[in-house]
Amino acid sequence: MVFDILTIFPDFFGSPLQEGIIRRALEDGKIQVGIHNIRDYALARHRMTDDRPIGGGEGMVMKPEPLAECLRAVIEGEQNRRVILLSPKGNRFTQQSAQRLATVPRLVFICGRYEGVDERFRDKYVDEELSIGDYVLTGGELAALVVMDAISRLLPGVLGCEDSAVNDSFSCGMLKHAQYTRPRIFEGTPVPEVLLSGDHAAIARYRFIETVKVTLERRPEMLLDVRFTPAELKLLKKEGLFGRIETVVKEYKAEPIHAG
Repeated sequence: MVFDILTIFPDFFGSPLQEGIIRRALEDGKIQVGIHNIRDYALARHRMTDDRPIGGGEGMVMKPEPLAECLRAVIEGEQNRRVILLSPKGNRFTQQSAQRLATVPRLVFICGRYEGVDERFRDKYVDEELSIGDYVLTGGELAALVVMDAISRLLPGVLGCEDSAVNDSFSCGMLKHAQYTRPRIFEGTPVPEVLLSGDHAAIARYRFIETVKVTLERRPEMLLDVRFTPAELKLLKKEGLFGRIETVVKEYKAEPIHAG
């Protein structure tokens, strides 16, 4: 997969791209990343990429001409790509968004700054806007890294264990169960015995129940979209969790729980 990032701060990406999974994915050729300086396409003498908002108001707005020139140079002749503007006004980026975008061969990220980009550029060139949360950053660079990281780890061969991405929090619609490693006892607290039993079916049941419990505790609204199998519903009733989930559903005024 190819990621292109349009920014006025290209050096921002130097260190993050040289660490961890992303660095390995680049070295192995699983992903390619192009960093493009919007200032190189500015028409003004001082390479200005922003100007005051027409009609008055605070701050500055990114000019459409440098953005358009830079984008055209990057995507020239490329049809199978998607142009994404990182913006507080965008749709919330989720695990489902990452899964959808991981199927696109080439993604172009526009890193907004200041009070945003000229609306005419957005209307003509942007395929979708994404936001990583309900807060405001100084620019879209951090958001672009977050989105790229979330997508990259879903690509074949990027993670060391292929099942890791499948079993992530949010991938199944719920938060992930707690994890443990050695030592068996840490400061007086042991690892749950069932995890040491070697009974894979029992471990799977335990982890499913723990997944539901942590989701109920921390993000109960996520359960509104989960469709449990008949076997899972039976287990939830046995563990006394079904009634708690029904209460959540009623509180959020959602539809009754159905077996998937």
